[in-house]
Amino acid sequence: MVVLGVDYGEKRTGVAASDALGILASPVQVLEGVSRKQLPVALAAIAQARGAGKVILGLPLNMNGSKGEKALQCEALAERLREELQLPVLLWDERLTTVSAHKALNEVNVRGAKRKQIVDAVAAVMILQSYLDQKGARE
Repeated sequence: MVVLGVDYGEKRTGVAASDALGILASPVQVLEGVSRKQLPVALAAIAQARGAGKVILGLPLNMNGSKGEKALQCEALAERLREELQLPVLLWDERLTTVSAHKALNEVNVRGAKRKQIVDAVAAVMILQSYLDQKGARE
């Protein structure tokens, strides 16, 4: 089953998808300039086009595990996605994924405007791959 990974951001939202076996996550795209109201519709279109059976949405918890404003926004988005997609939408701890994405892009020397365009997709890949790795370890 294909699984979609989402790194929600107010300006940009990164999207990743797994392969059909649910082993490897790859970047799909970055949605930029999409309103909060239209985001579930845009993500539903991507999920349908990819044949996704589940969505993993990054949950940006504080380092102490508490929920801040952004985490509450992600919980609300998860509810709207469940309604729009009629698919399971799981929230997944995404602490430090954006930092890790920036480090990974530093290692391959991606800078400037190109970096800005892909960092959210790389973060979505990291969120989704973390889920896939944990899921595989449990099976």
